[in-house]
Amino acid sequence: MKIVVLAGGLSPERDVSLSSGSMIANALLEAGHRVVLVDVYEGIQITGDVDRLFEDKAGNPYSYRVPDTEPDLDEIRRRNNNRKSLIGPNVLTLCEAADVVFIALHGAMGENGQLQAVFDTMGIRYTGTGYIGSLLAMDKDLAKRLMRGAGIPTADWMVVDHTVTVPCIIDTIGVPCVVKPCSAGSSIGVSIVESRNDLDHAINYARSVDENILVEKMIKGREFSVGILGGTALPVIEILPCEGFYDYKNKYQEGLTREICPADLSGDDTGKLQATALKVHQILRLGSYSRIDFIMNEQGEFVCLEANTLPGMTPTSLLPQEAKAIGISYVELCDRIVRLALGFL
Repeated sequence: MKIVVLAGGLSPERDVSLSSGSMIANALLEAGHRVVLVDVYEGIQITGDVDRLFEDKAGNPYSYRVPDTEPDLDEIRRRNNNRKSLIGPNVLTLCEAADVVFIALHGAMGENGQLQAVFDTMGIRYTGTGYIGSLLAMDKDLAKRLMRGAGIPTADWMVVDHTVTVPCIIDTIGVPCVVKPCSAGSSIGVSIVESRNDLDHAINYARSVDENILVEKMIKGREFSVGILGGTALPVIEILPCEGFYDYKNKYQEGLTREICPADLSGDDTGKLQATALKVHQILRLGSYSRIDFIMNEQGEFVCLEANTLPGMTPTSLLPQEAKAIGISYVELCDRIVRLALGFL
């Protein structure tokens, strides 16, 4: 098959996406597909027959390592003449020529439904979740409302705009609390606030990523994640940062976090967590694969943190580790996601 792997873009998660996209492209080449990896914002030059852009030889031509700092998006814009369009030159032409597009984007239009809606109007097939589920999961306030309405435990929260004062946050949520952008991932813009003196800084940091801010009651406990693939819950994985919380650096720099899969849980707890993850997946109308994150609180209750419609596929990412635990190699995982998008599985 001819496959476009879309990565990069203008999301704060750009570097994570480029790493995921590189690995995915290599895996699909190894599986025998014809593949081209393209940055959705920077675009690609096309001269002659577009089909010639698709690589048909196996190997590992793509490589990208995630830096330990967030990308400078202003610099990316400058080198592209401050172009306002989020979709670069010839990207849609290339996608139309493919059998399927593997969306390896993280955050922004890759996960909020905008790109999926464009593809739907053009008849372009793509992996993952459609535009409705992408929108619901990306907006953390909407997702938490739906989860709570369905009886799924999630931490108390409030949405903070410019009219909300620190005393109001203290009275409503209190400290410690977690401050995060309402529509972002990879823990970019996230702060753990231990005292009211740190709230202003945390809010300003989150607002540098997204105008809409979420403040959640802090839940302390063990952290878990459950991947969903083709309507089935994968083994539970436990996440153990060596220090601090599971932030951007701890997520994507090797050796800074330990993951245990399958997690050390009783059979009952494992089944309960997998069933809850599948329920969240269904409530939010997610697609062929996703990843649902949880905290086990001090009472042993699993509290849902959020859902991820395009889970990371980097060397340290959770979904590939969960698939590997049941004998699904990285190459097979990527190939399955493609075939699920085309209705072959």
